[in-house]
Amino acid sequence: MLTSLQNPLIKQIRKLHSTKERHKQQLFLLEGTHLLEEACAVNYPLVTVCCTSQWQATHASLWEQACSRSERTEIVSGEVLSAIATTVQPDGVVATAKRSDYSSQVPINGIVLALETVQDPGNLGTIIRTATAAGASGLWLSSDSVDLDNPKVLRASAGQWFRLTTAISEDLKATVQLCQRSGMQVVATLPSATLTYWEVDWRKPSLILLGNEGAGLSADLATMADKQVKIPLSPGVESLNVAIAAALMLYEAQRQKSQGSRERITSNS
Repeated sequence: MLTSLQNPLIKQIRKLHSTKERHKQQLFLLEGTHLLEEACAVNYPLVTVCCTSQWQATHASLWEQACSRSERTEIVSGEVLSAIATTVQPDGVVATAKRSDYSSQVPINGIVLALETVQDPGNLGTIIRTATAAGASGLWLSSDSVDLDNPKVLRASAGQWFRLTTAISEDLKATVQLCQRSGMQVVATLPSATLTYWEVDWRKPSLILLGNEGAGLSADLATMADKQVKIPLSPGVESLNVAIAAALMLYEAQRQKSQGSRERITSNS
């Protein structure tokens, strides 16, 4: 059992609390039972898994799975576990995994999100969780946004981080143009738009553009959109949280597709 905070492995993992160190070591943190379960469910390769003896005793099956998928496993004291976790009350297990280069291609079909300069990890994680639940095809993130593998992003995604295709776009305008050339309609949210978001035909392959929490979508990207839509707000309300805005459009798209499927079934019966 590792009990010293001066142990080289423990010191290395503690450094992963910092964005700079995660980039330097090319590793990220997975904290908690649920995230580890989701990682194992999709056979995500792990580097190190550390847990307390109490956690090991009550999660024998998951521990066995984690051991078969990781390069190194260690039993650690409660004090050590608390030191390597970023959460205030960790539940007994922390793992590390190799960072992706996030260069995989997001599918150019269905409903895809493109996020510009999103800074809040809670917002990004919630968007990933909602997009997965609503059946989105994937998500593009501008390179000046919060890290996709920030620990708070993973926690806010409730494990759905592992189930949605995501990629970093070094040039979001070029990504938008690629989607347009491939036949996707590009929809941007703007408070000045005359079209409401439910007036869009979401049954078409669509790219949803969403901007920074404070500044919104840049003018350059907004003008590229095929359709500009608004989310109606009561007087005195300036805007909605970006994750809420994403959820409204994603579920309107799901509603339209479900309604279309029901109509086809009715017409064929």
